[in-house]
Amino acid sequence: QVQLVESGGGLVQPGGSLRLSCAASRFTLDYYAIGWFRHAPGREREGLSCISSSDGSTYYADSVKGRFTISRDNAKNTVYLQMNSLKPEDTAVYYCAADLGPCYSDYDQGRVGLYEYDYWGQGTQVTVSS
Repeated sequence: QVQLVESGGGLVQPGGSLRLSCAASRFTLDYYAIGWFRHAPGREREGLSCISSSDGSTYYADSVKGRFTISRDNAKNTVYLQMNSLKPEDTAVYYCAADLGPCYSDYDQGRVGLYEYDYWGQGTQVTVSS
């Protein structure tokens, strides 16, 4: 079954760190731009970061810039999201998605994402609380 699988979520105290993984099953991530998104209750889905397939360029939403880092390991067919200095408002379900096209970024609005969504993962819960 072709799918993306997120892992690495959990409960962490404010100021702590987590590393999320997005692993591809039965397809190769090399050719895809990968975006990380989150969805918290009562809020719209938010694009957090994107990494391109062509040159590995990275893009971040203003809300996570300087705290989160996206990276990819094509040998492991996995993309990571390193999250540092976590805040209670980072609590959400985190998803990754894949697109054969480029990353979307709007510097004026501070938004990032994908233009299309070929695959979505099932999500992993991140809870930041003391």
